[in-house]
Amino acid sequence: MKYDPDIHHRRSIRLKNYDNSLSGAYFVTLCTFDRGCYFDQFHELRNIVDSQWRRIPDRFPSVALDEYVIMPNHFHGIIMIHGRDTPRGYPLCGYPDFEPSGKWEQPSLGEIVGSFKSLCVNGWLKVIKEENINARGRFWQENYYEHVIRNEEEMDRIRQYIANNPLQWAFDRENRVQNNQQPQPEKWMV
Repeated sequence: MKYDPDIHHRRSIRLKNYDNSLSGAYFVTLCTFDRGCYFDQFHELRNIVDSQWRRIPDRFPSVALDEYVIMPNHFHGIIMIHGRDTPRGYPLCGYPDFEPSGKWEQPSLGEIVGSFKSLCVNGWLKVIKEENINARGRFWQENYYEHVIRNEEEMDRIRQYIANNPLQWAFDRENRVQNNQQPQPEKWMV
């Protein structure tokens, strides 16, 4: 079937008219396909996600990472982009001395997250093939949630949320083991 923009479109969950390549801090949440608890089920996969997250600044020198957590079926993290639009010496949400090193391009948040997700899947597919694991290769849900962090108070609140997220898992409606039921997706995740 030929592409028809009136029929074949996904609803965007991005903030309308916001340029997410601008300098700033962003809170992102990525979920697994069908909310499967892949990161508890496959520790190799959890290690791949952790490793690829930590490597983001190597691929994008204008990016710094902050608090993050890998939950059984989702991932939360804070990404800070120091762009060309940032005045020199401008504090970036708790990182007053952060300056990109060397020659760099200013990526958008979508490019950063897309690269991260792709590298995680490629690493996982390699493990599946090498170890003959019967598992889904493309484990990320399409899209992701983003929130522009507007000030230090909000940054502190989000850091606290991420740090406390594992403690809240037992009460999470998506905890299939605890709740013994299928998860109901939130509107922004559909």
